[in-house]
Amino acid sequence: MNVTIGIPFYNAEKYLEDAIKSILAQTYSCWELILIDDGSKDNSLQVAQEYAKVDSRIRVISDGTNKRLPYRLNQIISEAKGCYIARMDADDLIAVDRLEKQVNFLEENKQFDLVSTGILSVKNNLSLVGYRGSKSNKKPNLADAVLGRTGIIHASILAKKNWYDRNLYNVNNKLAEDYELWLNAYLKGDLTIGFIEEPLYFYREEQSIKLDKLITAYSTQISIIQNIDNQLLSNKIKNRYIAKIKNKRIIAKILFYTKMNHILHKRRVSNQNSIEYEEFLKNQIKMIGL
Repeated sequence: MNVTIGIPFYNAEKYLEDAIKSILAQTYSCWELILIDDGSKDNSLQVAQEYAKVDSRIRVISDGTNKRLPYRLNQIISEAKGCYIARMDADDLIAVDRLEKQVNFLEENKQFDLVSTGILSVKNNLSLVGYRGSKSNKKPNLADAVLGRTGIIHASILAKKNWYDRNLYNVNNKLAEDYELWLNAYLKGDLTIGFIEEPLYFYREEQSIKLDKLITAYSTQISIIQNIDNQLLSNKIKNRYIAKIKNKRIIAKILFYTKMNHILHKRRVSNQNSIEYEEFLKNQIKMIGL
């Protein structure tokens, strides 16, 4: 198998089958799918097992415990047989040519270890919210890495397995594991990322941004920065970026208290080319067979 797709799932009964169908519809067929149950209480494990019975490329792993996402992502890395690893969340969909285009990108651009794509943000019923992603192949700099603006969409990445072997997730970070991964890789000089602007990932995000979760994310970022080895980042530089994140935290509170928090969500997605993206999304859903 050339590509390992890893999907950790927890109580994903409602949407897991859709995610699996979008993988079965891929134009690139040299893959294995690892489905890791994280102690689900619903019927999602049974859904996964039924698909594993009919396609030998699908493996199901279940130990009956809830160990959270970072642990399961590292487990996928250790279990992967492919030379590339693709991320995916259990309630999302991927374009039918996602794997083909990402593999081709890395094969044709050997200088990169991983590639991210644009995404379409969708509601639970798969209606379009908007486009999100990086429209630039600009190499991330220190400020991008520290302030969390690398443009990398975590669930959309395809990476070389040997890159992941060098860059594992922190299992104790259960909220900003991707932010810490990009930052640590950057500081080691090991974040060679390429971008595909085209939306090859369809991300369900029905709920609005919640203040408590946003504040916790900012606080987690600050804690991660504070714990960076001083040889990699001096205290002076750390304090400069921590001040910027604290300012973002204050602004977020003000927007919520003044009931203008919709601005935060609007900044995340673009409705430019919405008619084009709506047609693209409809065609993809049809090819997936939903």
